[in-house]
Amino acid sequence: MTLDPNTFLAIVAMAVATVLTRISGLLLIRFVTIGPIQKRALDAIPPAVLMAVIAPTALVTGPAETMAALATALAAMRLPLLAAVATGVIVVAVARASIGA
Repeated sequence: MTLDPNTFLAIVAMAVATVLTRISGLLLIRFVTIGPIQKRALDAIPPAVLMAVIAPTALVTGPAETMAALATALAAMRLPLLAAVATGVIVVAVARASIGA
């Protein structure tokens, strides 16, 4: 197995860019005042990301997964993210067991 120096350099550069991006976000947030509107927007990000991840599954798989996606969406509006995910897992398990899918 040989390692191309250009490929290795590209991987190292991407790793450095990723680390710098994450660290700069943590450092720059100290200088930003977060108001109530921004706080609500930031609080809406995790459920939005969760729905973006599960939406394709809900649309291309069976009825059990669709029901679980709906239950997860409803739970994500009121519950913490982990509880919403747990709700979806429980619903898909129960639906698969009862439907047989």
